[in-house]
Amino acid sequence: MGEQLRLPGDSEHFSIPYEKLLNPAQFTAVTTTSGPLLVIAGAGSGKTRTLTYRVARLVEAGVEPDSILLLTFTRKASQEMLKRAAALLDSRCNKVSGGTFHSFANHILHRFAHIIGFENGFSIIDRTDSESLINIIRKEMGFGNKNYSFPRKKTLINIFSQAINKAIAVEDIIYDDYFQFRPAMEDICSLAREYKKRKVEHRFMDYDDLLVYLLAILKEHVSIREELSNKYQYIMVDEYQDTNLIQSEIVYLLAGEHHNIMVVGDDSQSIYSFRGANYKNIINFPDIFPNTKIIKLEENYRSTQTILNLTNIIIERAADKYSKTLFSQNRHGQIPILALTDNENSQSLWIVKQIQQLQKKGVKLNKIAVLFRASFHSFDLEIELGRKALPFVKVGGFKFMEAAHIKDVLSHLKIIVAGLDKISWYRILLLLNKIGPKTAEKIYLGLSYAGGGLEGFLTYCGSHKIASALIPLKELLQSIAPDIMTVDQLGTAVINYYTPILQARYDNYPKRMKDLEHLLTIMERYDSLDQFLTDMALEPPNTSMNKSMVADTASQNDKLTLSTIHSAKGLEWHTVFIIWALDGRFPSVHSFYNDETMEEELRLMYVAATRACSNLYFSCPRQVYDRSADMFLNQPSRFIDQLPEDVLKISYI
Repeated sequence: MGEQLRLPGDSEHFSIPYEKLLNPAQFTAVTTTSGPLLVIAGAGSGKTRTLTYRVARLVEAGVEPDSILLLTFTRKASQEMLKRAAALLDSRCNKVSGGTFHSFANHILHRFAHIIGFENGFSIIDRTDSESLINIIRKEMGFGNKNYSFPRKKTLINIFSQAINKAIAVEDIIYDDYFQFRPAMEDICSLAREYKKRKVEHRFMDYDDLLVYLLAILKEHVSIREELSNKYQYIMVDEYQDTNLIQSEIVYLLAGEHHNIMVVGDDSQSIYSFRGANYKNIINFPDIFPNTKIIKLEENYRSTQTILNLTNIIIERAADKYSKTLFSQNRHGQIPILALTDNENSQSLWIVKQIQQLQKKGVKLNKIAVLFRASFHSFDLEIELGRKALPFVKVGGFKFMEAAHIKDVLSHLKIIVAGLDKISWYRILLLLNKIGPKTAEKIYLGLSYAGGGLEGFLTYCGSHKIASALIPLKELLQSIAPDIMTVDQLGTAVINYYTPILQARYDNYPKRMKDLEHLLTIMERYDSLDQFLTDMALEPPNTSMNKSMVADTASQNDKLTLSTIHSAKGLEWHTVFIIWALDGRFPSVHSFYNDETMEEELRLMYVAATRACSNLYFSCPRQVYDRSADMFLNQPSRFIDQLPEDVLKISYI
């Protein structure tokens, strides 16, 4: 281990009154400067503040700024921390080496590229360029022209990236997450090898290669590893629970000479395993770095104690964790409520009513969020918000009317009501093989001449020799009886017809199929197809927004936030509604038989609940039928079921 820098221990040596400005746990974390340090930062406990003050403390103690390395998951996060540290102390803090794992890797690799076979340097290719290269290779190798389904370029890059970030074989990714492509397994693996080869030939590195090659240099070149470890004497890593195995190994090798490594994170908020994040990195940190000092930040500055009483119980059920008990100086507050409703629509109506009451009490819409596990959970609510003219932004998914597969199904239904709807007819016809714009125009003119609608199309088919691609559509429209069939029966017929098209057009069709199943549940409460289609058109399409935009946009426009829980991490609101807190939906049915998946679902519920500052509501229908699982769901989420009344109040709506 390298020589340790002796830092003054008395506050009188420093211009910043650290002990007065930090709580005891934060102060200990800031002033512990030698050896491995693990800071378990509970939700809302001042994690960023702690990192910021530690940077200032090290610099004020005389540590050279460029020997401090601060690794974060976004460039914005590191810039914000260093900016705050500079405001606390002085401009020396701006000279600290801060950035993301990938930007740090890029910096190091440009110095040592020649060592790993890139004698003339390299170029970084973005996602679009990666997809283009994969598509070229895909066509050259003749994949996709065989008698089995082959993934498109976007899916291929997802498969390859997941394999790297999870440090497992491409075959395992396909078996676990892309079962529909198992017949193409050998060809996909061949393409992956060729993609890697072409990148080297063209001196390309994609986003994942930056980490892969940095790790290779650190493992295979001891002198470079020692040089970097000696340069970066003090290493800090934010959101350590979100690191993957490659990043964890990079951190270990960089800190190998001195072990002055501080990682900050919360195992309870590890919810990104689908990206390759491995919460075991934070759990196993003390084993990897012997003599690790563990500090827990448990004072919460966000939520009331009544909310924390509930979240503490939720996360204590986790099997593998660092136990902690969050507490707040704000001892008062409303006890969280679980609303049990008759059905999905009554759930939506209840939430709309609660939001309107909050508005009357002076709570702005931008201080309220509705959170959900999956994007389709909010579809019915979106309709009701549109009816009441309550503006909202949606994050982490798509608006109902934006989804191509939803539009496809609705187009088939629209021609039943409006037989000469040219846009819908074109959309339907262009979904079919060997039907281009000219043919679609010819068919439309023919059916419109015959009166339009189902009758017009069938008359056209009876008087013309039609392409084989049109036969399934003809059979569908022959089977439809609008005067006899219910709205959901019409929807079922269309979706059954559309399913093979969905499977042919989208690699992620199982997920999209779930959306269509949910569409059917909405259709079940309508007696009129015309009214259903009218409601679908009430709220015009909006562009989906990413997480980094939501806070500013909602605030500036006073809009309600609808968000997936994954996109809500790191944010907070005065009032939070967590909808579909129903066992089988949250957690999902698919997680029932997988302990690791169930653990992550539990953490997901914890993250959702800890977004609330003052009011926290859960809601779910009392009973729904899940078509894909062929079972009735009729119990609240196991994560909040049967909690004491002084922790969670139940309200029957």
